[in-house]
Amino acid sequence: MAAESNEAATPLSGAAYFGAEVRVWRTHQELSQRELGEKATYGQQYVAKVEAGERLASPEFATACDVVFGTPGMFARLRKRAAQRGYPEWFEPYVRLEQRATTILVYNPTLLMGVLQTEAYAHAVFRKAHPRDELDVTAEKVARRLKRRQVLEGEAPPLLWVVLDEACLRRMIGNPSVMHDQMAHLLGLADSPHVTLQVLPFRSGGPASHLPLTVLRFRDDEPDALYVENSVSGQVIDSPATVADANVTYDRLRADALSPEESLALIRKVMEEWTT
Repeated sequence: MAAESNEAATPLSGAAYFGAEVRVWRTHQELSQRELGEKATYGQQYVAKVEAGERLASPEFATACDVVFGTPGMFARLRKRAAQRGYPEWFEPYVRLEQRATTILVYNPTLLMGVLQTEAYAHAVFRKAHPRDELDVTAEKVARRLKRRQVLEGEAPPLLWVVLDEACLRRMIGNPSVMHDQMAHLLGLADSPHVTLQVLPFRSGGPASHLPLTVLRFRDDEPDALYVENSVSGQVIDSPATVADANVTYDRLRADALSPEESLALIRKVMEEWTT
């Protein structure tokens, strides 16, 4: 059955891969989406969204599929793997590079990068961007984002150097309590010898870049890569000239930023302001 589903190109999205398997097994057993939904105690629309890869199925739905299709534990295990691979297709190349990088240089002009976010901060970001999502969909997105922290928790974590525009500290995401806890989280991360934070203060004037950027460096002679994104997609760029320009831009951002010590002092000050 799995071989049959792999005749077409394998979907990159974990949700899409899981949905494709559901569709193959459903059609093999000559069930409609409505009939599968009834047997699994879900609606036809839910089944349609799962099969289309528009949402990652719940663990309960995966278990129900195992019962309906007679596949002990297969869909439950597949769903667990899909959850680990549930990033948008355009983001997966970056995630793979992030896991191999020895140095990650990041500039955040408005929002903190995902690896730095607390659960509450990430939840607020996703709800603001997608307010009509069901809460379990948001929860899945938050869980995947928090899982990216593992890149900093391995035996040989990369050096993560982040330049944060002061707007990242002062723009309220969620509520003051969320922001206070997020500032405290940043201070805790900065205790690691593998994490360096610098703040680009408002008083430094116009920044060298108005857009976020990430430069990834690797072992041996593998060339640097640049990752850029907008609100709907992202792109990994390996053009030597473009990456070289990005490195120069990043050096300018660091030069205009506060020192790491001054940056932590400002983060602590802003944290106290969010408290009051």
